Amino acid sequence: MSNFDGLRVALLISGQGSTAAAIVRKFIDSTNVRPVLAIASNPRAGLPNLIRAGLDEKNTYVISPKMLTSSIDFGEAILKLCKKHEVDLVGHYGWLVKSPANLIDAYKDMIINQHPGPLDPQGEADFGGRGMYGKRVHYTRLKFVQETNKDWWTEVTTHRVAEEYDKGAILDRIRIPILENETVESLADKALIEEHRLQIKVVDDFANGRVKEWQREQPLIKSFEVDLLNRIKQEAIVLY
Repeated sequence: MSNFDGLRVALLISGQGSTAAAIVRKFIDSTNVRPVLAIASNPRAGLPNLIRAGLDEKNTYVISPKMLTSSIDFGEAILKLCKKHEVDLVGHYGWLVKSPANLIDAYKDMIINQHPGPLDPQGEADFGGRGMYGKRVHYTRLKFVQETNKDWWTEVTTHRVAEEYDKGAILDRIRIPILENETVESLADKALIEEHRLQIKVVDDFANGRVKEWQREQPLIKSFEVDLLNRIKQEAIVLY
């Protein structure tokens, strides 16, 4: 397809794609990373933002799971485009639909997700899972910290994609302090800046062979806190 022999990246989005656009701006003229494909899961997503950032419009597509008859077909449609554009790394950047197993298998260890809260794949519970995205995560983390009065911080995270939501190995994270007067909105604004920085760093780590998996030394959530966490998650889903 081309003489470029660096890391070729696909960007999958469902929302406005601000992180994906930041990645495009960072790497559009890079000699070792190239964003080559963007797929939106719905026609209202922010592909125009990626085009304005420098991605060629002919490399942008909309593929909704509603357009296909099965999860396997959805995965095959994505894989067909990835093959066409010779993709090495697939990144979920606000991708809210569940990636099919055949896509995950085809890109084993080379498919990653951004998450706006702390995760603990080996633990009993964390701030991920089905329905946990965007301000729902920020509300849950903020409320949990306020009610337990401990660990006044949150994290933005990059992890490998697994078949279960947010259960892939953590690759990197950035910790952000939670202030006494913090709101969901202020926390979301702070986190987004760090999400952009983290996701750019992780893509660069893949390009330069620096990727390492990371595990927590202590569980993020104690067993007696699980019911509290689940109650706050349900509040977050209702509110956001």
